[in-house]
Amino acid sequence: MEYDGILLGMGNPLLDISAVVDQDFLNKYDIKPNNAILAEEKHLPMYDELASKNIVEYIAGGATQNSIRVAQWMLPFPGATSYMGSIGKDKFGEKMKKNAKDAGVNVHYYEDEAPTGTCAVCVLDGERSLVANLSAANCYKVDHLKRPENWALVEKAKFYYIAGFFLTVSPESIQLVAEHAAANNKIFSMNLSAPFICEFFRDPQEKALPYMDFVFGNETEARTFSKVHGWETDNVEEIALKISEWPKASETHKRITVITQGADPVVVAADGKVKLFPVIPLPKEKLVDTNGAGDAFVGGFLSQLVQGKPVEDCVRAGCYASNVIIQRSGCTYPDKPDFA
Repeated sequence: MEYDGILLGMGNPLLDISAVVDQDFLNKYDIKPNNAILAEEKHLPMYDELASKNIVEYIAGGATQNSIRVAQWMLPFPGATSYMGSIGKDKFGEKMKKNAKDAGVNVHYYEDEAPTGTCAVCVLDGERSLVANLSAANCYKVDHLKRPENWALVEKAKFYYIAGFFLTVSPESIQLVAEHAAANNKIFSMNLSAPFICEFFRDPQEKALPYMDFVFGNETEARTFSKVHGWETDNVEEIALKISEWPKASETHKRITVITQGADPVVVAADGKVKLFPVIPLPKEKLVDTNGAGDAFVGGFLSQLVQGKPVEDCVRAGCYASNVIIQRSGCTYPDKPDFA
């Protein structure tokens, strides 16, 4: 099988800028410990200040890009993954390109006049506070996707993954890729991504849903999806089953719903049945940072899916990848996976 460019992701690229800060820094920018927010005007000077710290880490982040990086790390084939999204023409954009390239991902970024989207990761006493400034990530245009050199990535790929966050930026791009996948018997997958996506971007999400062969999410997102659609159940297994039974644009592939539940078993619903898969237990003292755990799970899962492995193996790889990531700072990983 040809693995070159087999997996394509599209999403909102954010450069994670991670550094240890003190309480005065948090106070100065009115940041609460262990919290995640969107940047306001008062936070904007913080990114340069964080970048000027003595020890600062840059990680090519954003939900989809995290998953694609992890999938590439888990795959024994160089150049198996591609990614598109929007960055700025600035030093953070350059760092993003270098980081993604070092990870082995073939990136085709749209470059906007707005600054590159960033996520400040402020670390104090092991607790992380995230402040995301979407900026250029919000500016992706469908015209970029239609350029011959970029559409060639779509045509080459056999598997597609897009986090739900991209529904807020370019639903038109999602539909183009989804329709191509259905017309060519390829595998299209998305993530519920966040409760606010299920609530406030219900229409574009419902438009894309018939094309989804795999739907990923966590228990909170699944319950919000159920509430939004008036299903009157909080039972994650029931919800996963109902999502898997949602009508499909193409019947070539049955839809499979995969819902993670933190330390509780992973729920997989398909073909009218539900299976539960235990996750790898981790002693509390080994947990460093859950940031990126869900993205890593999807990356591990996709790394086996593109190799034609059964769903059981895909889930096992997803659990392995998330277990590695939560024992490290940020969505990072060792040089080589230890997965067999």
